[in-house]
Amino acid sequence: MRPAPPYNGRVSVVNIGDVAVGDGGPPALIAGPCVIESEAHALFLGGAIAGVAADLGIPCIFKASFDKANRTSARSFRGPGLDAGLAALRAVKEAHGVPVLTDVHETGQVDAVAEVADVLQIPAFLSRQTDLIAAAAATGRAVNLKKGQFLAPADMRHAVEKVTATGNRRVLVTERGVSFGYHDLVVDFRAFPQLGALGVPVVFDVTHSLQLPGAGDGVTAGQAQYIETLAAAGAASGVDALFLEIHEEPARAKSDAQNALRLDRLRPLLERVLRIAEAARTPGDSPP
Repeated sequence: MRPAPPYNGRVSVVNIGDVAVGDGGPPALIAGPCVIESEAHALFLGGAIAGVAADLGIPCIFKASFDKANRTSARSFRGPGLDAGLAALRAVKEAHGVPVLTDVHETGQVDAVAEVADVLQIPAFLSRQTDLIAAAAATGRAVNLKKGQFLAPADMRHAVEKVTATGNRRVLVTERGVSFGYHDLVVDFRAFPQLGALGVPVVFDVTHSLQLPGAGDGVTAGQAQYIETLAAAGAASGVDALFLEIHEEPARAKSDAQNALRLDRLRPLLERVLRIAEAARTPGDSPP
């Protein structure tokens, strides 16, 4: 494995609407339900999440998928589809004044999604799909590259280069755990400085890192009881953003029910994250 270059503590700031990711301030928040369950539900959660973030002075991006194309079982709920999903994301964006992020799975989706979404996300399983990455980058929108569960941190430089080769330097890289035997993931915290050495902001997808892939007999199982632990560790490690799946009643969530954070746990978690991030920040890390 080619080692990553030494980490110099610097990342390129990516501006997404009013949100700056990688500016040395508090970690930004990328949060929302795993999948759009309905427009009304997205509006409810979007408003609740944006309200908590605004109260605490945390930059916020709403995330949700219009189609979960990589569900474990063909019987699982995938989402409302492209048209209804984009309508819901547009409604959240307009009602709550927050940027929105969603996945793209095929090149044919990219242009339509880019008309609404501020960030186009490349799912982890597709992190080597050159045509998809290039098409997303060509829109000029910010691109969030999920690191594949099968990739080393240094391997993501190739995916980053697929974005920047188009002239688009608005790229984030997200750590979401690495496969650890069957039905398990583990987070290697060395990955954060190694990804940062690529010169991009680093996002920590806390909740997807707690999946137990395929362990639920047709659904993805998870370990939500460790969300606060991993989020705190990520904040101490200096990540530029935290990615959290949120639901007011996770047991009823239509996707990733077992690794979503309860909405009423969001505020205390973010208050803790802010204290840890401030304590971990060195004087040279402070924003100008």
